[in-house]
Amino acid sequence: MELTVLGFASGYDVEHVIRLFYPMAKLVPAYKRGTDLVLARRSGDRLLAGVRENGVCHWRRGRVGESEKPIFALAKLVYDLLRQVTGIRPPWGMMTGVRPVRIIHDQRAAGNTEEGIESLFIDHYDCTRQRFELAKGIADLQRPIIQRSGLRDCSLYIGIPFCPSRCSYCSFVSRTVEKDKKLIQPYVDHLCLELEAMQREIEQAGLHLRTLYIGGGTPTSLSAEQLRQLMGKAAECFDLSDLEEYTVEAGRPDCTDFEKLKVLKEYGATRISINPQTFEDEVLVRIGRRHTAADIERCYREARAAGHTNINMDLIAGLPGDTVEGFARSLKKAIELDPENITVHTLTLKRASSLVIDQSLDDYADVARMLEECSALGGAGYVPYYMYRQKNTLQNLENIGWC
Repeated sequence: MELTVLGFASGYDVEHVIRLFYPMAKLVPAYKRGTDLVLARRSGDRLLAGVRENGVCHWRRGRVGESEKPIFALAKLVYDLLRQVTGIRPPWGMMTGVRPVRIIHDQRAAGNTEEGIESLFIDHYDCTRQRFELAKGIADLQRPIIQRSGLRDCSLYIGIPFCPSRCSYCSFVSRTVEKDKKLIQPYVDHLCLELEAMQREIEQAGLHLRTLYIGGGTPTSLSAEQLRQLMGKAAECFDLSDLEEYTVEAGRPDCTDFEKLKVLKEYGATRISINPQTFEDEVLVRIGRRHTAADIERCYREARAAGHTNINMDLIAGLPGDTVEGFARSLKKAIELDPENITVHTLTLKRASSLVIDQSLDDYADVARMLEECSALGGAGYVPYYMYRQKNTLQNLENIGWC
């Protein structure tokens, strides 16, 4: 499927509404005769939306209303047409690549009523009531934290762009340790210099550091000594006792051992992530992981032995080769381990990932059913406290943090 948006300097919003229905649609500059195509065009206040698929054409015309933004009016016309033609009802409606909870916070700050916010989600964006209630519940939990945050509060992210191997779904900038090990020590040395510079910037700006996050890549792809160097420099530059949270991703058990876990604890981490993504060994192989489910359980036990009392575990719904039953087993295993947080992601098709580049894509029709299995988290006492979404997420679904 190809897509063309005409009449705007940028048709970004319309383009991504189309991809709610045709995730891999290719943007082309002009209409091509005979191809499967979605066309969106604006000329003055006149709008045209059309789709041709398998030789069958559907068209819809409209006009920009007096109080409407033209780009939204065209996106809505295209959305209504594609919803009719495909029979698909996206659970978040027309929302694309946004943080729904942030919208609620912003609307409340702007003085909108709860009824007005509900109408914005359900009537304006065509969001389902179930998804709106989910977003609202999370916003209600976050509200007291938002209210006590100061204007000078800040967070610091430290990125480690190295991994033991590259996962098929990943598009982050990262290098494999096996191939580029010689780059790691110079990178850590310069990162420590950058931490010193960041300390000066934070002090000069009068900012208050509230959270620190070391992510990647895979931070534990560093050696234990390199972790000591980096985290020691962070402790030297910042008052860790004043942090609300200090997270380090220890996501890969194939490069995370007991010594490294002890270093993370010793140097101030208050939360770590051990990220199985799945406990199905065949799926782990397919996504490029060089470890087994048993390795994940070993790493988790060692983290507890090292004194970690706040552990997150990530799972991904929709991985190649996974099934509803397999995802349910992974969820059950994560719950049995009893981590403090379980974050459930929906697979996102990133253009720079090998999964998309190699076009090694499966039929993902069951991903919504996988997320339905997350009701088991509620039954185990977990509640959703955090949400974000991304463009090109399967079936326009979401990522939820449970605690």
